[in-house]
Amino acid sequence: MEYCPNCGSILVPTNTGNKVVLKCPRCSYIKEVGEEERRKYIVKESIKHDPKERTVVMENEIKTLPKVKALCPKCGNNEAYYWEIQTRSADEPATRFFKCVKCGYTWREYE
Repeated sequence: MEYCPNCGSILVPTNTGNKVVLKCPRCSYIKEVGEEERRKYIVKESIKHDPKERTVVMENEIKTLPKVKALCPKCGNNEAYYWEIQTRSADEPATRFFKCVKCGYTWREYE
Protein backbone atom coordinates (compact mmCIF):
# COMPACT_ATOMS: atom_id res chain seq x y z
CA MET A 1 0.00 0.00 0.00
CA GLU A 2 1.36 3.37 -0.96
CA TYR A 3 0.31 6.86 0.04
CA CYS A 4 0.11 10.09 -1.94
CA PRO A 5 3.09 12.37 -1.20
CA ASN A 6 0.85 15.45 -1.69
CA CYS A 7 -2.22 14.75 0.46
CA GLY A 8 -1.56 11.41 2.23
CA SER A 9 -4.47 9.46 0.66
CA ILE A 10 -4.05 5.82 -0.36
CA LEU A 11 -2.99 5.46 -4.00
CA VAL A 12 -5.38 3.29 -6.03
CA PRO A 13 -4.16 1.05 -8.90
CA THR A 14 -5.75 2.14 -12.20
CA ASN A 15 -5.54 0.92 -15.80
CA THR A 16 -4.47 3.59 -18.30
CA GLY A 17 -4.29 1.99 -21.71
CA ASN A 18 -1.79 -0.87 -21.44
CA LYS A 19 -0.12 0.48 -18.28
CA VAL A 20 -1.01 0.30 -14.62
CA VAL A 21 -0.47 3.46 -12.57
CA LEU A 22 -1.15 4.40 -8.97
CA LYS A 23 -3.59 7.32 -8.82
CA CYS A 24 -4.69 9.46 -5.89
CA PRO A 25 -8.51 9.73 -5.72
CA ARG A 26 -8.31 13.05 -3.86
CA CYS A 27 -5.72 15.19 -5.68
CA SER A 28 -5.22 13.12 -8.91
CA TYR A 29 -1.48 12.56 -8.30
CA ILE A 30 -0.20 9.77 -10.58
CA LYS A 31 2.78 7.49 -9.92
CA GLU A 32 4.17 5.28 -12.65
CA VAL A 33 4.61 1.61 -11.70
CA GLY A 34 7.69 -0.30 -12.86
CA GLU A 35 7.46 -3.69 -14.61
CA GLU A 36 8.54 -5.61 -11.49
CA GLU A 37 5.92 -3.90 -9.30
CA ARG A 38 3.24 -4.16 -11.99
CA ARG A 39 2.46 -7.80 -11.18
CA LYS A 40 1.20 -6.96 -7.69
CA TYR A 41 -1.02 -4.15 -9.01
CA ILE A 42 -2.88 -5.99 -11.76
CA VAL A 43 -6.31 -4.36 -11.99
CA LYS A 44 -9.09 -6.77 -12.89
CA GLU A 45 -12.10 -5.76 -14.91
CA SER A 46 -15.49 -5.53 -13.23
CA ILE A 47 -17.11 -8.78 -12.23
CA LYS A 48 -20.14 -9.91 -14.22
CA HIS A 49 -22.79 -11.61 -12.09
CA ASP A 50 -25.21 -14.26 -13.21
CA PRO A 51 -28.87 -13.19 -12.77
CA LYS A 52 -29.26 -16.02 -10.24
CA GLU A 53 -26.66 -14.34 -7.97
CA ARG A 54 -28.47 -10.99 -7.72
CA THR A 55 -29.90 -9.78 -4.44
CA VAL A 56 -33.65 -9.32 -4.34
CA VAL A 57 -34.91 -6.31 -2.40
CA MET A 58 -38.47 -6.68 -1.17
CA GLU A 59 -40.56 -3.52 -0.96
CA ASN A 60 -43.13 -4.99 1.42
CA GLU A 61 -42.22 -5.00 5.10
CA ILE A 62 -42.47 -8.44 6.67
CA LYS A 63 -44.33 -8.28 9.97
CA THR A 64 -42.61 -10.80 12.26
CA LEU A 65 -42.72 -8.82 15.51
CA PRO A 66 -45.23 -9.66 18.24
CA LYS A 67 -48.35 -7.50 18.54
CA VAL A 68 -49.48 -6.00 21.84
CA LYS A 69 -52.27 -3.69 22.99
CA ALA A 70 -50.76 -0.20 23.10
CA LEU A 71 -52.39 3.14 22.34
CA CYS A 72 -50.77 4.97 19.42
CA PRO A 73 -50.18 8.63 20.37
CA LYS A 74 -50.57 9.69 16.72
CA CYS A 75 -53.71 7.95 15.39
CA GLY A 76 -55.28 6.40 18.52
CA ASN A 77 -55.12 2.81 17.26
CA ASN A 78 -54.81 0.28 20.11
CA GLU A 79 -52.52 -2.34 18.49
CA ALA A 80 -48.75 -2.07 17.92
CA TYR A 81 -45.69 -4.17 17.17
CA TYR A 82 -43.29 -4.43 20.10
CA TRP A 83 -39.54 -4.99 20.66
CA GLU A 84 -36.92 -4.24 23.31
CA ILE A 85 -33.34 -2.99 22.97
CA GLN A 86 -30.73 -2.43 25.67
CA THR A 87 -29.91 1.22 24.93
CA ARG A 88 -28.33 2.14 28.26
CA SER A 89 -25.94 0.38 30.65
CA ALA A 90 -26.54 -3.23 31.61
CA ASP A 91 -27.84 -2.41 35.09
CA GLU A 92 -30.63 -0.23 33.58
CA PRO A 93 -33.87 -1.73 32.19
CA ALA A 94 -34.23 -2.16 28.42
CA THR A 95 -36.04 0.43 26.28
CA ARG A 96 -39.34 -0.77 24.79
CA PHE A 97 -40.18 0.31 21.24
CA PHE A 98 -43.63 0.24 19.66
CA LYS A 99 -44.74 0.63 16.03
CA CYS A 100 -48.41 1.24 15.25
CA VAL A 101 -49.97 -1.48 13.10
CA LYS A 102 -52.26 1.05 11.39
CA CYS A 103 -50.16 4.19 10.70
CA GLY A 104 -46.58 2.93 11.24
CA TYR A 105 -45.69 5.58 13.85
CA THR A 106 -42.82 4.44 16.12
CA TRP A 107 -42.39 5.51 19.75
CA ARG A 108 -40.45 4.30 22.78
CA GLU A 109 -41.19 3.74 26.41
CA TYR A 110 -38.65 3.93 29.19
CA GLU A 111 -39.13 2.11 32.46
